[in-house]
Amino acid sequence: MSDGPAARRGPGDPGPWGGVRPFSIKTKLGALVVISVLITTGLSMIAVQTKTELRFITVFSMIATLLITQFVAHSLTAPLDDMNAVARSISHGDYTRRVREHRRDELGDLAQTINVMADELEAQDQQRKELVANVSHELRTPIAGLRAVLENIVDGITEADPETMRTALKQTERLGRLVETLLDLSRLDNGVVPLRRQRFEVWPYLSGVLKEANMVASARAGMTTGSGGHTRTDVHLSLDVRPPELTAYVDPERIHQVVANLIDNAVKHSPPHGRVTVKARPGPQPDSLQLEILDEGPGIPRTEWHRVFERFNRGSVNLPHGPGSDGGTGLGLAIARWAVDLHGGRIGVAESERGCRILITLPGASPSAG
Repeated sequence: MSDGPAARRGPGDPGPWGGVRPFSIKTKLGALVVISVLITTGLSMIAVQTKTELRFITVFSMIATLLITQFVAHSLTAPLDDMNAVARSISHGDYTRRVREHRRDELGDLAQTINVMADELEAQDQQRKELVANVSHELRTPIAGLRAVLENIVDGITEADPETMRTALKQTERLGRLVETLLDLSRLDNGVVPLRRQRFEVWPYLSGVLKEANMVASARAGMTTGSGGHTRTDVHLSLDVRPPELTAYVDPERIHQVVANLIDNAVKHSPPHGRVTVKARPGPQPDSLQLEILDEGPGIPRTEWHRVFERFNRGSVNLPHGPGSDGGTGLGLAIARWAVDLHGGRIGVAESERGCRILITLPGASPSAG
């Protein structure tokens, strides 16, 4: 959510009206004093010229001053009452009410700030509700599967043979992966994930990541896991690193998360016997690294490019997953973005003639890193 003008201004910022607001509260109070003095002075001069008694002039002056003061006071307290009502609603969990922004003074700025705060709280509340709903949905599937297997064993419907126990084990493993993923996201939100950069050769490192992805897919093949990971062995993984001696200075564990999740997502969306290519090139800056993951699937509509890295987003492509793949958790790409952001890099969907192309740019070593 973008911040409004009031949210972007600091306490000492004069606001959008320049150095002095034309209708600031200070100006209004100053005008009130000036008008009161002018009224009193004018009535005193009239009293001198007309020889009117001073007590009448004093009474008239007080009445006029009180009327003007009442008008100004009402114009100041009415919006405060409105803000108080909105703030009370927000404190009770109602984020739909807003303060009217029709003033061009400090109270107008305060109203704008309250509305921005209400927008952000409403968005956070919606995200919290979606998170609870999605996590509940993701946890319900493996728990239900594990319960069904165990109930069948207890009721004597199926035997506790190795195949049945492997199915139960896979459901338990899925629960473990979901919890680990949620812990990663929790560490991200709390900012407690350390970054351990080190220099290493890109070719052997990425080759190991691709081999591991193939091994995991082969181990899952033929098992109904619903784990969020693909079980396809028909998709060919290829690696293209230039120059072959390319090195990188990043956190290997975090980049493993990036590449593994992107490969998993690309394989799910690949056609039968498709190809997923991982490319590595030197980045635009010294010691920087540029990675590309390309698949031959249906691609991502441009209107979805800004949403693909959101948590629990599974996209809106019809039949997005290939054979042997489940729908996933919608967290893999969010974790990939988190790991890239942790490095201070960039990740996004790029133009491609076919399929989907994810482009990652990681900054190089800092001058003090050696």
